[in-house]
Amino acid sequence: MRTILSQYQDWIELEVKKQKYGREPVSLYEPIRYLMGLGGKRLRPMLTLLSYALFKNDVRQIVKYAVAVETFHNFTLMHDDIMDKAPLRRGMATVHEKWNSNTAIMAGDVMLVKVYDMFLNIAPEKFKPVLSAFNKCAAEVCEGQQWDMEFEKEKTVTEVQYIKMIRSKTAVLLGFSLELGAILADAPERDCIALRQFGTNIGIGFQLMDDLLDAYADPKKFGKQVGGDIIANKKTFLLIKAIEKATGRQGAELSRWLSEEKFKKQDKVRAVKALYDSLGIPLLAEKKVNHYFKKGFDNLALLSCSADAQEPLIHFTKSLIARQS
Repeated sequence: MRTILSQYQDWIELEVKKQKYGREPVSLYEPIRYLMGLGGKRLRPMLTLLSYALFKNDVRQIVKYAVAVETFHNFTLMHDDIMDKAPLRRGMATVHEKWNSNTAIMAGDVMLVKVYDMFLNIAPEKFKPVLSAFNKCAAEVCEGQQWDMEFEKEKTVTEVQYIKMIRSKTAVLLGFSLELGAILADAPERDCIALRQFGTNIGIGFQLMDDLLDAYADPKKFGKQVGGDIIANKKTFLLIKAIEKATGRQGAELSRWLSEEKFKKQDKVRAVKALYDSLGIPLLAEKKVNHYFKKGFDNLALLSCSADAQEPLIHFTKSLIARQS
């Protein structure tokens, strides 16, 4: 199993390094090479290859299209970092910090164009279905990012609104990654749909788990500041449910911490987590995470391929869940 996954990972990295983005002006193309070279889990292209492998064995021939998905993902990161004013990406300076915001916008635009360029060699009979699915996904990702920014200004956000936002911003791209592999492998339409739904549901579960980990993870394992969402008043699943459930003294205390402009970070994180604990928020979050993971794996039961064929995809997904938890 590990051999297959390692092989796919190697193919993806080779294809990333092979890509040519243009030469001049250097200031336009160097940021793209820089961001693509920062690495990452390469989760999305891996899902495309694993999806394709459910139906066909000649996986290597579609690696270029899998890397197109990774290019799109990195394009969204480049633009998201500008909007979030993020200083770091994967432990290194973000493109807008290393160069400037205007350059990052232009370089991101070129990356999106590159995605369409990479899709051009797809067989004619598959080109329209791929492009149609990709365009729908790309628009939804933008919608999700817009909602996320708007939620920052809203006093209250409902659970339904939040799930809709993370579905669009994060999860649908995992769904498309799997759908792409299935389309390229000539899979039946019902399998393409089931794989897309699997990826979307798993993606929602991952984001909800990330919300939980931001408050409760072991700092040594988490890789970023624990409690960062609490400090920033970020409307995560945890905060949304706490606002919904807190009344009386608890509601007043939560409101005070949310409106406080000067505070000690550790004190705020400790106090808000204590409120979460007393309201039973961690358990609610865990149940919601498990709900979406179960929903995702239930989608795999609808596939026409054998359970044995699904094993690499299931193994990879479960290893990601274990790594996150």
